[in-house]
Amino acid sequence: MGLQHDARLMTKVARLYHEMGLTQPKIASRLHLSQSSVSRLLRRAQRENIVRISVTPPRGTHTDLEEALQETYGLQEAVVVDSPEAGDPLIRELGAAAAYYLESTTGTGAVIGLSSWSAALLAMVAAIHPVRTVSGTRVVQLTGGVGNPATEGLGGQLTRRLSELIHGDPVFLPAPGIADSLESKSVLMRSDYVVEALHQIDDVTVAFVGIGGIVSTSLRPASGRRFAPGEFEEVTGAGAVGDICLRYFDAHGRAIASSVDDRIIGIELDQLRRIPRTVAVAGGVEKLAAIRGALRGRLINVLVTDARTAESLLLPPSDGDENRSATSRPLRT
Repeated sequence: MGLQHDARLMTKVARLYHEMGLTQPKIASRLHLSQSSVSRLLRRAQRENIVRISVTPPRGTHTDLEEALQETYGLQEAVVVDSPEAGDPLIRELGAAAAYYLESTTGTGAVIGLSSWSAALLAMVAAIHPVRTVSGTRVVQLTGGVGNPATEGLGGQLTRRLSELIHGDPVFLPAPGIADSLESKSVLMRSDYVVEALHQIDDVTVAFVGIGGIVSTSLRPASGRRFAPGEFEEVTGAGAVGDICLRYFDAHGRAIASSVDDRIIGIELDQLRRIPRTVAVAGGVEKLAAIRGALRGRLINVLVTDARTAESLLLPPSDGDENRSATSRPLRT
């Protein structure tokens, strides 16, 4: 009889709590029990399968994919959104998710690093609501404004706008992302403003970056990357699968040594790895190899992506990715 009474009491407590929504103190008062007894009965009810708790993810959430990505790649966190058609719809979806992530995880005193050029980061900044609950933040531009006249200064604009939205102080990097020559870079590196901005990259606590894939020749000018004749072929021939902040890497996330890399003004991949939280906002099948390489190389530890890309990242990589890296030229460590 005692077991039957226990089961009856457990069931009654469970119904009052889970179905009627009463708090534990109210249940204790109604049934003349101590609150610790109510808590113990609820735990027993779950342990003995009187209560079975299940979580039904709302439509448009992908917690299973997020957890699988975190386990597979050792991520701090993954955020997976639906996969709309490629192009602007996907970019807007990724940007909105990244904006919510930034708003909900930015604390007082944060030092945010921001990549200069990424369509997804543009969408992120456009989607952010003003954050009024933090203070003492800084937004540090991680790379110089890319050299294409159509995009020159975009990094500064993004840095300024984000700092306004979070009521922080902007730190601009007043230089091109890729200098015209080593001599030009040497001159620019003598600027106190450039030196100070680069120095503050070491203070960054959370960085938001895009991941670039290896784009076709016709698309390269629009991306703002200034390659001298033969340099793009040099990078791809060395096994590059993508870039972060203009720094190219191979299928295992190792930096590609090239004449392009020597002229970049901005964060280096080793610096990126040292940032406590680096959030990449990227998706789409065309960036799959680049995203996988960044994950393998621990260049990022938070990923905002779409469901189709997440599913592909959880599959074994194609032989093409492995072969491309195996034939790489010497790498910069």
